[in-house]
Amino acid sequence: MAGLADSGSNPDVDLLYDINGLAKDAPAWSDRVMEYVGEYGLLLGIVLLVVWCWWSVRRRGGEDAASTVAALVWAPLAAGIAVLVNVPIRGFVERPRPFLDHQGLEVLVQGKTDYSFVSDHATIVMALAVGLFVANRKFGLVALVLALFGGFIRVYMGVHYPTDVVGGFALGTAVALLLSPLAMALLTPLVTAVERSPRLGWLVRGRGRAEGEDTVIPEARSERASERDLAA
Repeated sequence: MAGLADSGSNPDVDLLYDINGLAKDAPAWSDRVMEYVGEYGLLLGIVLLVVWCWWSVRRRGGEDAASTVAALVWAPLAAGIAVLVNVPIRGFVERPRPFLDHQGLEVLVQGKTDYSFVSDHATIVMALAVGLFVANRKFGLVALVLALFGGFIRVYMGVHYPTDVVGGFALGTAVALLLSPLAMALLTPLVTAVERSPRLGWLVRGRGRAEGEDTVIPEARSERASERDLAA
């Protein structure tokens, strides 16, 4: 299993050289930007999308607030579980990093000595993105685009084969989707209890929404309109 990409004629290796070759032609400042984005930026961006979605949900309120927040809680939990699942996979496959077996790669990040398959970064960002997509389609689509770009950058940086990234995407998606029904069954009642709590309810709904301050009863609106007409 360790020799999944030992042959230079392997399409996986050919694609690795094609994508990583872009780093050789790019200016040094561009590589530094890609290094930061690939290591931290995109992951941080998806996390901020999860937070932004949570903030918009609690401000809007609605009957589905608890289930949506539960799905948002599941997103980082799914990423954590997926990484744990990846630990035995990496130990079983034992695939070295591509720069250890292939010469001439432009490696933007040094010190990567662990195994290459499956990519932890790809696993985490895809699990977060799919979990966010379950909670909210609009935010989820943006996160999925960022996750796909993040996988491309990992190959661009010379630290993963394309199949490492594809494997990470598959693992993150599988964990986030397959365990989602069980996770929602456990998390939704918990989040609903939090929503009803006088002290913690603001985590699920804005205070004004929870207390009905922004609710307008149609009959009351009609009565106010009639009173204005009489006054006129």
